[in-house]
Amino acid sequence: MKETVLALLANYEEAAAIMLFVIGLSMLLFHGNLIKKLIGMNIMDTGSFLFLASMGYIEGRKAPILVDGFRSVEDYVNPVPAGLVLTGIVVSVSVTAVMLSLSIRLYRRYHTLNVDEVYLLSRHQLEDR
Repeated sequence: MKETVLALLANYEEAAAIMLFVIGLSMLLFHGNLIKKLIGMNIMDTGSFLFLASMGYIEGRKAPILVDGFRSVEDYVNPVPAGLVLTGIVVSVSVTAVMLSLSIRLYRRYHTLNVDEVYLLSRHQLEDR
């Protein structure tokens, strides 16, 4: 038990990222409201971004910007995880905007944001045709 606590304290960024991901996943699975699902998806994204950023950072190394000539590769941090995080943030913002606009359209049509109710109302509309 003590070793587990010490391991969590040593890797607190990863533990926080996993907790954020699990919180977001549980919101996606257990809430019926589309806005709450969207918030859960954004929390999951934040957890994965935190995990990528924490894995890409190595203490004592610098950003790969050449100022006074080339040094050894071991002096620099890998820039790929930071690029992935930035790209993921852009994609996440775009998906959030599209999902919000679709939620508005669903609310205007069915007057609810509950996924189960929207499903039932859409089934009734299909049966009425």
